[in-house]
Amino acid sequence: MTKELISIVIPCYNEEEVINICHDALTKVIDDMDYNFEIIYINDGSFDNTKSLLEAIYQKDKRAVIINFSRNFGKEAAMTAGIDNARGGALIILDADLQDPPSLIPDMIAIWKETGADVVYGQRIEREGETWFKKFTSNGFYNVINFIANNVEIPKNTGDFRLMNRRSIDALIQLREKHRFMKGLFAWIGFHQVAMQYNREPRAAGKTKWNYFQLFNLAMEGIAGFSTKPLRVASLFGLLISIASFMFGIFIIFKTLFYGSDVAGWASISVMIAFLSGIQLLTIGVLGEYIGRIFGETKKRPLYFIDTVIKK
Repeated sequence: MTKELISIVIPCYNEEEVINICHDALTKVIDDMDYNFEIIYINDGSFDNTKSLLEAIYQKDKRAVIINFSRNFGKEAAMTAGIDNARGGALIILDADLQDPPSLIPDMIAIWKETGADVVYGQRIEREGETWFKKFTSNGFYNVINFIANNVEIPKNTGDFRLMNRRSIDALIQLREKHRFMKGLFAWIGFHQVAMQYNREPRAAGKTKWNYFQLFNLAMEGIAGFSTKPLRVASLFGLLISIASFMFGIFIIFKTLFYGSDVAGWASISVMIAFLSGIQLLTIGVLGEYIGRIFGETKKRPLYFIDTVIKK
């Protein structure tokens, strides 16, 4: 009987220091498993030697599939390309930095088979190699987005490391929105999802490609993409301030009629103007985030362009 095919998707962006280590660690695991594998490397516009190293990997291991983007489109697009091109009955997303160890793949597949789950996602117990500030902000983000998200809950302490069966893969392929927050999309499709807890390791080599500004942008993608509550909060601010301004206006009228007018209160008026201006700018900013996403979606540009594909 033909062995079941499982696709492994690995996004790569300037990973020359770790890509060979990653492939060697991965093949040591999958060589002993009773499945067929394809290893889909998505080169996301790397400008170091990642492309040539991936081509060398293909020459010695024909299970590799190399997809080179025409430029850098970002990790979310790279994962999408891997999902689009996966041929397996199941798919595993893995980072090239080995923070999510390939040695966990057999356990992940065993949980999938035992539970009949559509998705098995990795849930981190410990996160080695990360600062306390990153852990603190990450935990805060999950608390915020799960509080405001519309009818979807994103499991805490999860990343992209997960296994999906063909049904969940086909569901994700249908979601073509440009502003992509994959952790939210993974949760949004639903189906039967179970957690596999593990300890996340430090990077095997190289440096992270994510700075705090990029992480903040990703958080905004998640919040704006899965909740309209910020718009409601902006409306509530406007309502409360309008009521307060109306009451204050009545107070000023009666005070002037019964007690006359003086020039006192310039400091408080200046503070109020500055406060209200800040609220207005904040509200405009919230509206701008949503309008910008509407603008991006209406252009209907492709999520990525592929330059070359190398496969058997």
